[in-house]
Amino acid sequence: MTKYEIMYIIRPTLEDADREALIEKMNRLFTDNNSEVIKKDEWGARQLAYKIDKHAKGYYVVLNVKATQEARAEFERVVNLQENIIRYIMIKDVR
Repeated sequence: MTKYEIMYIIRPTLEDADREALIEKMNRLFTDNNSEVIKKDEWGARQLAYKIDKHAKGYYVVLNVKATQEARAEFERVVNLQENIIRYIMIKDVR
């Protein structure tokens, strides 16, 4: 398994309950695919450097995971289909 650091930004107009459900769903993508979420850090609503889909703010979530190739691919597939996530980045953690 490889370590990754993932940051994604959730649309700020999403209700609190829906946002929590979305974060749980994204975490479950790893745990259901023989991977583990080492750390979840919610940064909360922050100002964006530039507008994304007419939004000036976004809700930031950072994950540190140990993931299989299948879990990583499934995460990328789902996040690209998810309209409430406006941006994401996944980098290999070399620490």
